[in-house]
Amino acid sequence: MSIYNSIETAARELYLRALKDIPQDVRAALAEARDRENQEGNATAEQVMFTILENIDTADAEDTLVCQDTGLAVFKVNIGFPIDVQELDRRLRKGCERATADYPLRSNTVHPLTRKHTGTNTGQGIPVIKLAFSTSNAIEITLAPKGSGSENMSFLKMLTPAEGRKGVKKFVLQCIFDSGARPCPPMIVGIGLGGTSDVAMQLAKDASTFRKIGASNSDPDIAALERELLDQINQTGIGPQGLGGATTALAVHIEWAHTHISQNPVAVNIQCWRGERATAVISPEGTIEYAS
Repeated sequence: MSIYNSIETAARELYLRALKDIPQDVRAALAEARDRENQEGNATAEQVMFTILENIDTADAEDTLVCQDTGLAVFKVNIGFPIDVQELDRRLRKGCERATADYPLRSNTVHPLTRKHTGTNTGQGIPVIKLAFSTSNAIEITLAPKGSGSENMSFLKMLTPAEGRKGVKKFVLQCIFDSGARPCPPMIVGIGLGGTSDVAMQLAKDASTFRKIGASNSDPDIAALERELLDQINQTGIGPQGLGGATTALAVHIEWAHTHISQNPVAVNIQCWRGERATAVISPEGTIEYAS
């Protein structure tokens, strides 16, 4: 199989896998949340978490989608050997179209003004493709289908340096209160800190969709802020599906960049409890390995 045929095949398979098979780190975090609600004695929150986990088990047993929202496809591609990027783009797009037609998947992609449907889960600027480069001698493709309930809860604020750490925490917590039950909590909260306005938003999306739960930021100050915010978010009492409880967020992930001396951009992007993503690694010979 040629490398480009492998990319197309992997894109098709990743779309289906991401929608059917919840990652193991997310499953573990959800099970911990159920146990936490049991220990807290919150019967409603415990029942919500039980239902979420039962939903996952049913999807496993029936080989079907976990949720009806098939999202917009967001690819993160790490390129480790020379490749035609234009053809890569075309094959990722084709893979999404094939998954949509073959399963079939609900298509979500519409024109922003006319709302005319493409019917393919692709369109102008969709799928979203984020490129990075490495020396791995492989192509690693991760797909995260981003649903609208959580994506609608995206925020950006240009803080002043004087607002400091306290200002960052205040803004993030206000975003959580404003979001309420709409992003289907318990949520994964992605925060982009620093850079420019567009960089902060990109960092927030990476933080919410591509990092595994339980992986802290390597910067100790950032990691400490992640822990503080997770604790404070879970004290809001919003809880699973907004019905109250001790688990409003499964994780808080922060990605950061250096920024200008007179600004401090902060962005928030939320992922719902499903945390859907799937990864494939493709060799120069076209062999595909899917991450478990």
